[in-house]
Amino acid sequence: MPRRRLGWGSSSTENDPAAAAREIDRHASELSTAALTKISERLTWYRTMPAELRSWVGVILQAAISSFAAWYAEPTRHKAVSAEVFGAAPPELTRAISLEQVVQMARVAIDAVEESLDDVVGAAAAPQAREAMLRYSREIAFAAATVYARAAEERGAWDARLEALVMDAVLRDETDEAISSQAAALRWPRAGGIAVVVGSAPMPNDAELLLDGVRAGARGGGHSALVGVHADRMVVLLDNAPDPVRAASSVLDQFGPQPVVVGPRASTLAQAAASARSALAGLRAARGWPDAPRPVQADALLPERVLAGEVHARELLVTQVYAPLAADRGPLLETVEAYLSTGGSIEAASRRLLVHPNTVRYRLRRASDLSGWSATDPRGQFVLRIALTLGQLSETPTVEGVGVVVELLQSDAQ
Repeated sequence: MPRRRLGWGSSSTENDPAAAAREIDRHASELSTAALTKISERLTWYRTMPAELRSWVGVILQAAISSFAAWYAEPTRHKAVSAEVFGAAPPELTRAISLEQVVQMARVAIDAVEESLDDVVGAAAAPQAREAMLRYSREIAFAAATVYARAAEERGAWDARLEALVMDAVLRDETDEAISSQAAALRWPRAGGIAVVVGSAPMPNDAELLLDGVRAGARGGGHSALVGVHADRMVVLLDNAPDPVRAASSVLDQFGPQPVVVGPRASTLAQAAASARSALAGLRAARGWPDAPRPVQADALLPERVLAGEVHARELLVTQVYAPLAADRGPLLETVEAYLSTGGSIEAASRRLLVHPNTVRYRLRRASDLSGWSATDPRGQFVLRIALTLGQLSETPTVEGVGVVVELLQSDAQ
């Protein structure tokens, strides 16, 4: 900054901090302009900021320089730095600029102001002013940290309220556009699909520590999480989850010792609501399969869900397991039925069907490919037995003895 143009420098400031402070305050605008110029030259990210935010940085810099001048003149009577320097800044500034970036700007700005102190207060008074600026920079650092901590606390409380609203809407199946907007405000979900994981909450638990543990586990697996604790149940939504079971493993240790159930993969919050219904139904029925894996998919619990009275599970078993076998042109249903009815004996089934045992083996492999369940596996046998029974009942509504069951199916479906 050319001394001749600005008229800087005066021997009267030597050994007179008050006079030097007046000179600094008088040239606060020029000093902030010099600092902004150097910030723009050194920090690439600053140049990409919107003009409105850059103008706020200029306001804060000028306030900081004036605050330093007042502090330098009377350090013991100076009021809180955070209120004086950052008081006028809009709340969105703390979201647009990180604390690390604030520190970078402060360092560059201090360098710029120190370079100009000889011209502002004179060469004799400049060393004392620089020393004072170093002490004052610590005040600025503490003030900035306080402002960002307060903003983080407020943002955390607001985000917690939003998260609770979103989770409640998902569990109530009331995911409209407003809920999607609230989830977007939480920057959730990212791409890759949504996994819904439900289980018991560990008891006793510290709610904050529990939520922090779930989020930390999710981050470790490459996910971000929304968490809801309702009585003794915990529901976790994980994004970036192309494989829901694998995603669930990242937070598995945060649940209580009871079963943990994973709903079908979802792509939207509306689908996540349906997935949550399936997962919660699976959780209620999971005690019917003591040897179930942990976590277990909700659709792997379809037989238990059927026996617990869930209509949707009956429909899924019929459409996903029975219908593909019935639609096949080969005698797959007959083969599966014969194999199950003969206690899982290939030879007995082949004698009943009057075919070669290898034909039975081929048909069972084909049935496994179509239905997703193997008749040669004990669990698969159980699932197929329930599915075939439900499918046969749904196709013979007039058979005596099944009228009550069919009526129940029809009334529940309505």
